[in-house]
Amino acid sequence: MRIYMNWESINFDWNHIRAFHATVQEGSLSAAAKALGMTQPTLSRQVAALEAELKVTLFERVGQRLVLTDSGAMLVEHVNSMSQAALQFSLAATGQSQELEGSVVISASQLDAAMRLPKIIADLCREEPRITIEVIVTNEASDLLRREADIAIRSFHPKQNDLIAKKLGEERIRFYGTPDYVQTIPANCTMEEPDGLKIIGFDQSSRLIDMFKKQGWGLNEENFPLLTSFQLLQLNLCKQGMGLIVYPEDMGDNDADLVRAFEQQEPLMTLPVWLVCHQELRTSLRVRRVFDFISDRLGFYLNI
Repeated sequence: MRIYMNWESINFDWNHIRAFHATVQEGSLSAAAKALGMTQPTLSRQVAALEAELKVTLFERVGQRLVLTDSGAMLVEHVNSMSQAALQFSLAATGQSQELEGSVVISASQLDAAMRLPKIIADLCREEPRITIEVIVTNEASDLLRREADIAIRSFHPKQNDLIAKKLGEERIRFYGTPDYVQTIPANCTMEEPDGLKIIGFDQSSRLIDMFKKQGWGLNEENFPLLTSFQLLQLNLCKQGMGLIVYPEDMGDNDADLVRAFEQQEPLMTLPVWLVCHQELRTSLRVRRVFDFISDRLGFYLNI
């Protein structure tokens, strides 16, 4: 026996469902409108229209906050399931594409995006002019299962079974600085007693300090007078002679403005580099083409 859905019995607009879901996810109408690329009044009208279609109140305003009603909270679980089903449908449909045209979204860290990807993407676009490339620059892990990106460059192997990953190589991390700054480091400056050593760190320098302590470095907060999570700013502050940076070997050794510090020591750390995509997207010809192209070129950078 075949059972068919009676689509005529579904009397609400799917766009209104999306507006409701985004508002729940983002926590406010303004944030949801921004996430969906629409104005707040438009999104507010869509949520109100859904309430009218369903004949229930989904949100109550408490001060400046929107709070789900009991009815709204009950429906959230169903909307989440609908969202997941829509994502799986989209992934399956994208995976059927056998055309070398369309959009491919790549998620990459700040350094990968600025230092390694430009030439790779330029060469790819010249060879495949009908493929549109979008790059999401973030040091956080984009959620490929939720279609935040099609392909991601990561320093860890994914745990989800729906993702496939290829290890491209390993990047060795060292201290780099300008020749002038490195020459100012006293000869008696050692791992155990790095007095006066200046390092441009991330906004959470305590994590770096703890990591270096495990390797025998006696660093403390005084060694990190400048902090920023923006790695290109770290690089340019370093080039102004403001201290050392923690930087990949393939980038530092090929930068004429930088030299290795503590060259006699082993690299500070070695990190794997993985290229990751959703297993269904791997069957898409354009995604597979971009995946393989990045794999070949990026692997060259890491293994020279």
